[in-house]
Amino acid sequence: MTRVFISGSRHISRLEAQVQKRLDRIVEKNLRVLIGDANGADKAVQLYLHSKRYQNVEVFCAGSTCRNNVGDWKLRRVLPEAPDKTFDFYAAKDRVMSEQATVGLMIWDGKSAGTLLNVLRLLRRKKKAVVYYAPQHRFWELKNQSEWAAFVSRCDNELRNRVEQKASLEERVEHTSQPSLLT
Repeated sequence: MTRVFISGSRHISRLEAQVQKRLDRIVEKNLRVLIGDANGADKAVQLYLHSKRYQNVEVFCAGSTCRNNVGDWKLRRVLPEAPDKTFDFYAAKDRVMSEQATVGLMIWDGKSAGTLLNVLRLLRRKKKAVVYYAPQHRFWELKNQSEWAAFVSRCDNELRNRVEQKASLEERVEHTSQPSLLT
């Protein structure tokens, strides 16, 4: 069964028509949606799926408190080892979603390191990521790390370095410990 990891920038709170059409195709095909609980794109997608009365959704949250679960869908809690409310605390759920997904749909504002990191997580697991790049109002399909390299070459050096540093650190940590998942 196809499981779509949907993620995006916290600064995106409205979904453009092109993104809504992609979500409509996911609904039509009854694909399983794995989504986080953050404000921004996560919440906007949740609101859209709820407006469609779509039920094939799992909401992932870090720690014991879920920030958003608009449709009262199945909740998956990830217990991170990182300190509460840090980047790494919330990234733990993203790592689990990238493991469990078969494909990703990312809604990116052109600035969010977390969204880019989710793309890289999927590609490292040999999974395709579709990125909606909001500043250009277009989709990019990335299937491998060479396509990733071409895509991020458009980013400023600071963002690219930040993502690569987080990814390197995460790769080392992943081999030593995994966050636990409570269903």
